[in-house]
Amino acid sequence: MIKLSNVRKEYVLADDVISTVLHDIDLTIKHGEFSAIIGPSGSGKSTLMHLIGLLDKPSSGKIIIQDRDVSRLSDNQTSTLRNEFVGFVFQQFNLINKLTVLENILLPTIYARRAFSYDPRKKAMYLLERFGIANKASVYPNRISGGQQQRVAIARALIMEPSLILADEPTGNLDTKTGDEIMKLLKELNEKEKITIVIVTHEPDIARRTKRQIKIVDGHIVTSLKSKK
Repeated sequence: MIKLSNVRKEYVLADDVISTVLHDIDLTIKHGEFSAIIGPSGSGKSTLMHLIGLLDKPSSGKIIIQDRDVSRLSDNQTSTLRNEFVGFVFQQFNLINKLTVLENILLPTIYARRAFSYDPRKKAMYLLERFGIANKASVYPNRISGGQQQRVAIARALIMEPSLILADEPTGNLDTKTGDEIMKLLKELNEKEKITIVIVTHEPDIARRTKRQIKIVDGHIVTSLKSKK
């Protein structure tokens, strides 16, 4: 599904000094995996997520997504693939307070460059009902709790029926109980709908709830372990 081969990511700083954030990364993520990318702040895990999510391109190396070499795609092709292939869930929720909950969920469909085999509005309402917040459809995000906002963000990530969900610290702004509920929801989506889910986190307890932990330190993958459960 996703394969990174010898991927490096470099940035040019002041005085043309090159900072290497990722070093020769080799990583394969198969369809249906539930994985965590874990590491301390500054380890390169967010940069790795941006590459997997087609938000950035590597300085060298190759990224293959669904048998397509990302480096060969135009900006428009990359944007289309990102919109259809991956759904994002962020720590800060990234909802637009001027739009209702329902409008936030439907936002990705506005930029879609394809016809839908389903009614996006009906799909959005189904997701709201499934996540127990159908009564919040016409409410604005700043009027609901953090846990409800994260459910809205997950629904927005699912509206395009993506193959992959990338969740960047999805429990970081939530209390323990609410964070536990969000993790259960992500696990359910993986197990019942076979959606590939990759969580980026610095919390070992969160990482251990996935089926595979990919540890990155100073831009190097140092371990990739499967859970024993």
